[in-house]
Amino acid sequence: MATGGGSYKFYDEMRRRLDVDVTREDEMDCLIAGLDFFITEIPEEVFCYSEQDPMSFAEARPNIYPYLMVNIGSGVSMVKVTGPGQFERIGGSSLGGGTLWGLLSLLTDAKSYDDMLEMADRGDNTKVDMLVGDIYGGEYSRIGLKSSTIASSFGKVFKQVRRGQAATSVDEELPQEKEEERPAHDKFADFRGEDISRSLLYAISNNIGQIAYLQARFHGLEHIYFGGSYICGHPITMHTLSYAINFWSQGEKTAYFLRHEGYLGAVGAFLKHQPSAWRDEN
Repeated sequence: MATGGGSYKFYDEMRRRLDVDVTREDEMDCLIAGLDFFITEIPEEVFCYSEQDPMSFAEARPNIYPYLMVNIGSGVSMVKVTGPGQFERIGGSSLGGGTLWGLLSLLTDAKSYDDMLEMADRGDNTKVDMLVGDIYGGEYSRIGLKSSTIASSFGKVFKQVRRGQAATSVDEELPQEKEEERPAHDKFADFRGEDISRSLLYAISNNIGQIAYLQARFHGLEHIYFGGSYICGHPITMHTLSYAINFWSQGEKTAYFLRHEGYLGAVGAFLKHQPSAWRDEN
C-alpha cells in the first residue's frame, strides 16, 4: 500500500491494524505519474466541457509535453510538466476548495460538499453578483463585456444589506444598529443559500481559471489539465473553468478534464510499485 503525506505514527497504526506494509510516496510525483498514464494510455479519458457537448473527447497527442497541471484541492497548485518525472510548481492560490467549503459552511445551512454543489445547481448568482448590465444598463461592447458578465462577485450584497438596515430603522423608528452589533447571519436573511453558493462557486472557479491561463501564457504551455477533489465531475465547476480559459485566451486555449481525475495520485502510487515492463504487458 502506497500513500502520500501523513505522519509516521499514522503509517505505524496502519501496519498494526491492517497487517500491511505502508510505503510513503511523494504526492506530486504520484499525481504527475497518474496524469501521464491517463493521458497516454486510457482511451476516451481526456475531454473538454461545454453545455452543448458536456464530454467532447480530445484527440490523442504523440507528444504530451510540456503541459500545465492545475490540481485543485483545499488550495491550488499549478505544475509545469516537461517530461516523465520532470516538473516544477510554478504557481498556485490559497483560494481553492477549502475556501469554498469554509465560506459556504458559514454562510449557508449546507452540511456537506455535496449539499453545497446541489445548492449551487439550484441557485441564481444574479441575485448576489453585480453584473455589467447592472452598472451600464446593458453590454459594454467597446471593451468586450456582455451585459451578463460578472463585474463584482457579491457586489449586490452590500447595497441590499445597507438598504435593509436603513428601511428597518425608519419603519420601526429605532436607531440604526451599529454594523458590528448585528449578527452575521441576519445580514444574509434576504439572500438564499442557493444563490450564495452559486455566486461563490463562480468566484472561486473564475479566479482559478484566470490564474491558470496567465501561468500557461507566461510559460508558453498550450495544454491545461484540471484535476483534484474540487471538480468532482460537477458541470457548473467545469463550465466555469472552461469559460474562464476560453474568455481570457480569446478562444486560443482549452480547459481539459479527465474522467478519472479523482484517482491520479492513487494510480501514480500504484504504477511506481510495478515492474518496469508492467505497462507494456498490460
